[in-house]
Amino acid sequence: MFIVFLKFGSHRAQAGQWMADHNQWIQKGFDDGVFLMTGSLGNAQGGVVLAANVDEAGLQRRIEQDPFVVHGVVSAEVHAVTPSRMAQGLAALQRGADAAAASA
Repeated sequence: MFIVFLKFGSHRAQAGQWMADHNQWIQKGFDDGVFLMTGSLGNAQGGVVLAANVDEAGLQRRIEQDPFVVHGVVSAEVHAVTPSRMAQGLAALQRGADAAAASA
C-alpha cells in the first residue's frame, strides 16, 4: 500500500487549466482498482492518494502520467506502507480494490 502526497509546485496557478485531465487521471486510478482514496491536504497544500494493488514502479509510471505532475502543478512524494492493522471499513475498501484489480 502507498500514500502519495501531491504537493503544489511552482506552476500551481495552472491547476485550473489541467483540472479536468487530472480528474480523469484520478478516475482511471479508481477504475483500475489502484486508488482507494483521494483527497485534499489541509491548508490548500495539495492532495493525497491512497493506492494499492500496484508495485512501486507501476505506481511511479502512473504518477508520471498525472497532468498535474507533467505540467509542474504538483510534485509527488510516494511512501510505501505495510499495514499491520486496519479498521474494518478500510479493510473492506482494500478487499474491494483487490477484487476490482483482479477483474481488470
